[in-house]
Amino acid sequence: MRSGPHTLLPYGPETSDRVIGEDDVVVAELGSVPAVSEAGFASTLVFGQDPDKHRLALDLPRMFTACREALLADSRITGRGLHAELQALAATSGWTVAGWHCGHLVGADPSAGVGDVRPDAYICAENDRQLRRTLQGGGQAHWILEIHLVDGRRGFGGSYKRLLDLV
Repeated sequence: MRSGPHTLLPYGPETSDRVIGEDDVVVAELGSVPAVSEAGFASTLVFGQDPDKHRLALDLPRMFTACREALLADSRITGRGLHAELQALAATSGWTVAGWHCGHLVGADPSAGVGDVRPDAYICAENDRQLRRTLQGGGQAHWILEIHLVDGRRGFGGSYKRLLDLV
């Protein structure tokens, strides 16, 4: 769970405990439910009446759906292409995409730093490979989309994470 200013961080260093406030944003993330599937989920909850925070909570699943539709509509879309799609959706809605990637191949370590990863395992600007592809070993590539949007000026953010292509 991350709340308040801690929601600006999509993941990473442990944050200090804090009491959830009356007018707060909370990101609840459930890790891998069955350990073998890596089916993590994250959702954003809003307490209080702040219209921008409520708009964020509504925009996150809307953008997830739009990204899924982009993947299904274009069998040749690359990690770079889907990343750019999310960047454009966020900018149009007045949000900033946090983090260097917005998703990863099932099995990739989402908390790794840019220098430690293969770009083709992430939905990021550096990935020019098609997302819909066969992996070494013959299996189909499956993706987790992790959307982290922030309002840096007001100091809050939100997340939405789901399996992208198995729904």
